[in-house]
Amino acid sequence: MFGLAPYDLPWGKVKKAKRPLDTSLLIALLNPTIALALGSAFLVLWLHQRQHPYLGALAASYSISAIGFLLQHFMLPIGMAGTKLLSNVSFTIAAACLSSAVVARYGRRVPYVGIAVMLGGGLGAFCWFLFVTPDLTWRILAMNFGFGGLSLLIAAELRTVRHNGPVEMILFVLSLVSGANFFVRTLAIVILHGPFITYEGFYSSSYWTTAVLSHALLSLLVALCLFTAAALDIMHTLKAETFTDPLSGLLNRRGFEERGLLLLERCSKANVPLALVLADLDHFKALNDRHGHAAGDRVITDFAAKLRMATGARGVAGRIGGEEFAVLLPLADLAAARLFAEAIRTLYSSGSVDGLPPGTKVTASFGVAARSGGEGLEPLMRRADEALYKAKRNGRDSVRLSYERPETVFVPESLSVG
Repeated sequence: MFGLAPYDLPWGKVKKAKRPLDTSLLIALLNPTIALALGSAFLVLWLHQRQHPYLGALAASYSISAIGFLLQHFMLPIGMAGTKLLSNVSFTIAAACLSSAVVARYGRRVPYVGIAVMLGGGLGAFCWFLFVTPDLTWRILAMNFGFGGLSLLIAAELRTVRHNGPVEMILFVLSLVSGANFFVRTLAIVILHGPFITYEGFYSSSYWTTAVLSHALLSLLVALCLFTAAALDIMHTLKAETFTDPLSGLLNRRGFEERGLLLLERCSKANVPLALVLADLDHFKALNDRHGHAAGDRVITDFAAKLRMATGARGVAGRIGGEEFAVLLPLADLAAARLFAEAIRTLYSSGSVDGLPPGTKVTASFGVAARSGGEGLEPLMRRADEALYKAKRNGRDSVRLSYERPETVFVPESLSVG
């Protein structure tokens, strides 16, 4: 798939080469050189991005395919048939790694059964026409059709994500082109110039020339797309690290404000309500001093986990200070946000935190404000913070609401336009 293809070549059987040895060697080593370079590049990426296992699969795919290409040129002591079999087994493993990596990169379930059927069928037919009924033409067709079927299978998997971005669309198109290359090009050349009865002159045929060039080109194009995809993954990871608080796993202040502004904009366009809840852990400094910073970290982690679970996927939750948290709730008015805060307060104050002495009670105070009109994030947070201050001042472990409305600018009638 995608440029990994077996070439049943004549090395060791041709009586007299029709092109100079240096030229034939250069052409024969083109694909293994490209494959080794790409495999090394993906290996370096994977060593620095272990959280993306598909990069390791890509490194294995291109490296193993290089072995397959080399075995097409250099014969092992086991003879021509054994060398050809090992070469095509290498291609089969490489194609399985490549196709699995491409599908896994997009979080889709890898179609292992389909991959096994396509590659296993092609390799099985190859073995039949190598050992049982020797036929060079059918060996070529068997392996190419297997890889062509695999390319179309991957195209079907990428079809659902092809509109996610230009990289996905290009990979989808390349998988279709790869399938056409294995099916159409192979059939056309076999019909026009085949069948191939013997190895005499085979490596100087149009099949050999087009195979080398087309698969080298497809390999490079697919690798460029996958490198771009890997770069986007790395950028996404770095951005997530920049906007995420490492202790709580929630957004940090910068990430919360950026996501919050986007959420406010969407709510304005949809004309739906939105509320903000601020929370502050009570007596957190005293808890740190009494039980140690490790216990304080566990308190923050435990509260963040409860906050994340209650917020769900629609809301935006963040740790915006040492022991201060914020949650933006779309589709929530002041009453709904108050119920949310009361539920979190009750759940947290009635529970216990692992690592703290039995009976240690940890509470939190909450300030709630509902957005009014097109109110921005900054004034909304100011009002919620004032409500939180009231909760802290009036005994803590409570929820206070902001009934204040943002100030409007008065324009005298004499200065109004029109």
